[in-house]
Amino acid sequence: MKILRVEASNFKNCEDGFSIDFMPTARKTSEDKEYELQEIAEELYVFSTVGIVGKNASGKTTVLDLLNVCYDILTRFRIGKKEYSLNGAKLTIYFFYEGCIYKYQLQLNDDDVTGIVYFEDQIIMKKEYYKTYVNKIFDDDGFEICEFDSRLPKDTSIAFFVIDAIQNGTAYIKSSDFGPDIFRLVFYMEKTLKNFNEILKKILRIFDENISGLEKVDENNYKIVFDGKEEVVSDEVLYTRLSSGTNKGLRLYMFVALSLLNGDDLIIDEIENHFHKTLVENIISLYKDKSVNKNNASLIFTTHYCELLDLFDRQDNIYVTRADSKVRLFNMYRDYNIRSELQKSKQFYNDAFNTAVNYEALMDLKKELRR
Repeated sequence: MKILRVEASNFKNCEDGFSIDFMPTARKTSEDKEYELQEIAEELYVFSTVGIVGKNASGKTTVLDLLNVCYDILTRFRIGKKEYSLNGAKLTIYFFYEGCIYKYQLQLNDDDVTGIVYFEDQIIMKKEYYKTYVNKIFDDDGFEICEFDSRLPKDTSIAFFVIDAIQNGTAYIKSSDFGPDIFRLVFYMEKTLKNFNEILKKILRIFDENISGLEKVDENNYKIVFDGKEEVVSDEVLYTRLSSGTNKGLRLYMFVALSLLNGDDLIIDEIENHFHKTLVENIISLYKDKSVNKNNASLIFTTHYCELLDLFDRQDNIYVTRADSKVRLFNMYRDYNIRSELQKSKQFYNDAFNTAVNYEALMDLKKELRR
């Protein structure tokens, strides 16, 4: 299953008619098809990586929250309790699954007391995919309403009737820390990764060469081999023993491995947080490398580090957020007249996208501190 487009109204503080696409709109070169695009059906391409940039408080995380809700709907068929209201949110999700294009329209309502999210006015339409109308797959022509014989509980998506089984799902990595629960989360992946132990060792070596082994003893204790010495410690002790960068790197890179090996999309908020530039560039390059990314996983991330976008050869997989009274989303290719040969980071620093830091506010603070 691959999401192709999401449209939303009344979702958090997004403007009505908010939309984001995962299919290319610019010309597709042979080099792009090799690195930046994935062919999920004949002549049907999606991005291997999508970058979202913008000022602080411009709505970058809101975009990821929207995508996270959509992935929950299509992979878990339910939406877990959120820290924000979904009441009245209307979504249209276009996705590709087993040779067909689906258009799924629904409204969400949540219970303030229980946090349960209910699905209302659900309609799923489908049409078979043919390469001859790849540029018209979002057109209404050809879609037919799917009829289902059974009924589901109101907190369950009718996508269940289409996809039929819970998928591995998409991980949403926020910048907030998990604390000692990181290790429980990491070792839960042992069930789904055949070569879990080897992957774990190699990830630990990236962040701390003194660690040559880490094993789970029980629910709260772990055996670590540090500087050649073996020791059993609690999760809380282990968390304080390892550096902040190692803890976060272990969590993120394990999710990257899971995503790439299973073909699951990965959503990361503030990908550069706590990481050296080289490591972030490495993560992006893994998704572009088809010898590693064999199962068409996609990486969707937000960043304040505009230099990362110079790794992108295309412009249509870069989105810019702005927030006035509402959050709006702009596509670099569609909405800006930027020459492709110019460095994207330089354009950001030149404020071509209205995303520069407010230097006047910085100077006001500096003057106040001088008093």
